[in-house]
This record gives sequence, structure tokens and C-alpha cells, in this order.
Amino acid sequence: MAEHILILDFGSQYTQLIARRVRELSVYCEIHPFNKIPANLDNYKGIILSGSPCSVRDQGSPDVDLSVFKSLPVLGVCYGAQLIAHKSGGEVLPSQIREYGRAKLSSIDAQNDLLKGINIDSQVWMSHGDTISSLPFGFKLLASTSSVKVAAFKHVETNLYGIQFHPEVTHTTDGKKLLENFVVGICKCLQNWTAGLFVETTIHELKQKLGNDKVVMALSGGVDSTVAANLIHKAIGTNLYCIFVDNGLLRKNEFEQVLASYKGMGLNIKGVDAKDKFYDALKGLTDPEAKRKAIGRSFIEVFDEESHKIQDVKWLGQGTIYPDIIESVSVKGPSVTIKSHHNVGGLPEKMKLKVIEPLQTLFKDEVRLVGKTLGIDPTILARHPFPGPGLGIRILGDITADKVRLLQEVDHVFIDSLKKQNLYDKVWQAGAILLPVQSVGVMGDERTYEKVVALRAVVSVDGMTADWSHLPYEFLSDVSSTIINTVKGVNRVVYDISSKPPATIEWE
Repeated sequence: MAEHILILDFGSQYTQLIARRVRELSVYCEIHPFNKIPANLDNYKGIILSGSPCSVRDQGSPDVDLSVFKSLPVLGVCYGAQLIAHKSGGEVLPSQIREYGRAKLSSIDAQNDLLKGINIDSQVWMSHGDTISSLPFGFKLLASTSSVKVAAFKHVETNLYGIQFHPEVTHTTDGKKLLENFVVGICKCLQNWTAGLFVETTIHELKQKLGNDKVVMALSGGVDSTVAANLIHKAIGTNLYCIFVDNGLLRKNEFEQVLASYKGMGLNIKGVDAKDKFYDALKGLTDPEAKRKAIGRSFIEVFDEESHKIQDVKWLGQGTIYPDIIESVSVKGPSVTIKSHHNVGGLPEKMKLKVIEPLQTLFKDEVRLVGKTLGIDPTILARHPFPGPGLGIRILGDITADKVRLLQEVDHVFIDSLKKQNLYDKVWQAGAILLPVQSVGVMGDERTYEKVVALRAVVSVDGMTADWSHLPYEFLSDVSSTIINTVKGVNRVVYDISSKPPATIEWE
């Protein structure tokens, strides 16, 4: 992994997207906050400065000393470009009209290395409230749009570049080409970072780090923990002890099915039925955050008790992925709590174990590629994300075993129907929610007063934003009829058509 690109985060919502685009070029990159620049820059072949919601004219706005980058190529994106211009003696002023959305390049220096292969009228995406009104001395103009004179520029003598638009978003049609020109052409990075290389390197590093030590790990049936466990298993074999806890909030038959699939992989795994413990902890709780904390606390207690049955364990394995790491060291610090994270964060402190996280440099789509390289069953890799608290946050109000059984049946009809109609893989995440209301209905000649369920299906790339899935009306009609006819206690089905933001994917 010698071919590194460093991305400095100034707080843009698109920073992770820049990293994803660079990774798609088979080049490894890392995101660091602008105020936590790595001490040894010799490990990097180029720097990308991200955008920001701030203005370079504001007091206390994000800043870096450009001289620390020495002779490394630097590409400033949006705010990053304005920062380069501002610090080098140019002028950045408020835009007369806020420039947001699609634009087309009206002039291009096509001979320049950054813009090779990009033509006039190429569409770009603008998102900025300030404009570079004049370039500093020693810089030259590379591209303009009809309303933005300085859309791209370069220092005459060095590889210091700035672009006012966002190449990382799909609306910029030649964005990937521009990033390739910078990362591969200007920074001279080799495109050798692949899932196969990651697997080979990671297994070797795990063997070196763990030796003959024992590792304990909680598995959930999800993609991240499954892939992480397989990597550790490849390195240390049966010294990895896996625990799969039935919290009583899983999908129908999921405990038995997932346990069987793990044993089929050769993993050393123990299944623990702890349903009653979780139901007792949740009794009477209706607040979503209180339910999440009760589920998390109960899980820690069960996992800790089971782990102590294993002698001389030194490590705790976790399926943490890169977005979790980035969030914990973000520019603004950890985000304000919208809801407790579904990963249980209290385990390392309670158990006093060292933590091993083999996936902490990967995005979700990269985890799936690694899983494919490891030969993991495609049905597991294609599995929709499922929240750690499970159906506990899909039952609004208090939790009972009867409510769980009812929702399991509804969810089973919905998910099974998606699979049968070849719609499952077209949806990022789907599930059913049991609402705390009842509705009047008619079945046969009788009046009913029964429960309402909401169906939720979304399309997304990484779960950070999501749009509701436009499932066919005929499909929704069939699913609704099947649920009402086969699940006793439900007489009304509704479909959630809200997007994230402003809604979240889960209801709690």
C-alpha cells in the first residue's frame, strides 16, 4: 500500500465521496482532518484539499500551511481552491449570485495535464457561495464557465492546482477523468490497490500482529462482521472464537439460518439464546434512545459472560469500517447524537481487551469486494444492512414477544416477496415497521380494529443519504394483500415515501 493520496477534510459533505472516487482508480487514499496532518508526508504522493461549508474570509475558518506539503502535488477542490488562492495573494469575494448546480466549461486549457481528455461544454457541478475574483501572481487560468471565470487554475512553476467545481459527484461528467489525471498522471500513483492485494496484505499483517493469541468476536450475520471474521480466521484459524447472540429481535428464522451459514464457513462459532434477557431489559420502555441503550447494555453483559468462558483471550475483533473511523475523528468531532450507533462501543473498555479491526480502512462497497475475493456466499454479501437493535427499533413503542413475532411475519412476507420478484438487489435496505396505532377495517362481514404496519424500502450508495424506492404498484398491492390475509392482527399496510434527509432510514 505504498501509493498513498492524502485527503484533508475541511468539513465538506462530499469528502468521503472524493475518497471513494480515488479508490475506484485502484489507488489507496486516506482522509485526515485539516488540523491533524500526518507528521510524515513522505508516505504520500499527492494531497487533495476538500470543500467546506465555511468561507475563507471568515475569522477562524479552516486553514493549513501550504508550505508543509513541500514539492508534493496539491489539488484544491472548491473551498480548497479558494484557500490556495486566498493564501497566495488572490482575491476571494462573495458570489453575486450563489453558484449551485450544473454548469458547463466554456474554455479549457486542454494541453494542461489536469484537464487532458476533457472537452469544452463538459458538465461540472458547482456548490459555492464565494468566487475567486482574481488569481494570485504566479498562477494561470485553466478553465472557466459562463458565470465562473476561475473554474480551474494552476501555479506556473509547481504542481499546485485548484478547481472551483466538484469532480467527485456524478453530475460532473468528466470528474473521474480529472481525478485520474491528477492521481495517476500528475502524482504518478500506481493503480495497484485491489481487493486481492488487500486480502493478501491484511492476512499477513494479522498473522504478524496476533501470532498465537486468541481473539473473540461478536457476529451479527451482516456483511462487515462476516468479512472481518473470515480475514481473522484465515490468519489464526480456530484461535478466533465467534459468538452469535439471539437478542429476540432478529428476523424470522434468522438465528438458525445465520448460525448454519457460519458453521458452513468453518468458523469456530457459538450461538447464544438470550431472548428473555433482552425482553426483560426492554419491558415498559418506549423511548427509542432508552431502547437502544437497553439493547446495547444487555448485549455487552451477554457477550462479556460468554467471553469469560474462553481462557486467555487477548483481542476483541470488530467489523468497524472506514466511515465509522472518519466520523470519530471528523473536523467537527463526533456528530451530535441523532441516535446511538448500532455498533456496541463499550466492549473494549469493559473487557480490557486489545481491539483488532481488519476492515477499518474500507468503505462498504470495498468490504463486499473483499468478501467476494474471500469466496463468501454472495447471498451474505448482498444482504441488506440490518440495524444492531434489530426489530427493537422497528416496533414503535414498547416491546413484547408477541409484537416481535407479528413483525417477523410481516417482514418475512415483504423480504421474501422482494426476492421472488427480483427486486431485493435493487433496494439498499428494506423492512417493516409496527406502528403504535390501530385502525378500523372490515374482514368478511365483521368490523376489525387491528394493527397498522409501514413498509420501508430505500435506494442508496452508502446509507448516508437515501431515496425511497419506487417499487411497482402491483408489487405493493400484492404484498399488502398477502400481509393482511396471512398475518393475524394486521388490517392496514402503508408505504413510507420519505427520503433521507430529512427522514432517517429507520423510524427510530
